[in-house]
Amino acid sequence: MHLSTVKGAGVVVRQGTDARTLRNTASVYDLASAAIRAGHSLAAEVAARGLGETVDLTRVAFDLPVSHPDPAHLHLTGTGLTHLGSASARDAMHAKLEGAESLTDSMKMFRMGLEGGRPKAGEIGAQPEWFYKGNGYAAVAPGAALEAPGFAEDGGEEPEIAGIYLIGPTGTPHRIGWALGNEFSDHVTERVNYLWLAHSKLRVASYGPEILVGDLPSDLRGSSRILRDGKTIWEKPFLSGEANMSHSFANLEHHHFKYPIFRQPGDLHVHYFGTATLSFADGIRTEAGDTFEIEVADFGQPLRNTLTFAPKTQDATRVHPL
Repeated sequence: MHLSTVKGAGVVVRQGTDARTLRNTASVYDLASAAIRAGHSLAAEVAARGLGETVDLTRVAFDLPVSHPDPAHLHLTGTGLTHLGSASARDAMHAKLEGAESLTDSMKMFRMGLEGGRPKAGEIGAQPEWFYKGNGYAAVAPGAALEAPGFAEDGGEEPEIAGIYLIGPTGTPHRIGWALGNEFSDHVTERVNYLWLAHSKLRVASYGPEILVGDLPSDLRGSSRILRDGKTIWEKPFLSGEANMSHSFANLEHHHFKYPIFRQPGDLHVHYFGTATLSFADGIRTEAGDTFEIEVADFGQPLRNTLTFAPKTQDATRVHPL
């Protein structure tokens, strides 16, 4: 089952090729909240409400598939160095791991994931790299523009799988499902100094347009591409799922939600799980007007966003004392 939010139609449920509106439902947030209160699954809640008119998802404009009524209570976060990458990249990575004394912090973190990122059930594994992107004010709907700030050095795509979670009234995280995500970042800034990673991640991001409810396939395969003036200037396979990762999802989820601040009742979380596919790594420099397109058949409609840049400014941000 897939969930999306369509402008003018509300919540839409897709099962197979059949997509229909969901009756008496204002939002996916309300739907998930009701399922938690009732103590049953999203599928059971959908069945209880019933479906309405048919929707052609190839001809609609999407909103964010799920959002919070108060954007300050939606948290955008993520983990990095979680994916194995291609076979050639993996071989090169393992070759470098032989000289531990010369490893960068990134390589050390990657090795920790390889050695301890898949703990046995009930056990705690190695913690991953973690970063904060912002709150609901930084969440951009599918089809809308990802705007790099005026001080940015770059605006680059990061095709990822995002987990979407709602915290229940007792502080328990409930996974609504999974979505395609573009964890938009500034790779030029990050490359200057790894300690600037936090700065490079404080950018807008997008997810959707469809939420996959239920189990995530272990081997996800799709494409990430950039279009300029209607032509593809770069394209590469996008691989994810646990078969292509050094960490299990359960381990990554634990290391996010182990912090009580992320288990506040009613809060919504969109957590990006990392990638091994970047156009920046291939020397691509994005430009305003470019379109990012991330497509995985298991998720239905692709995630598309255009790139824009805010005007550059030399004015310093001033604080006004009270």
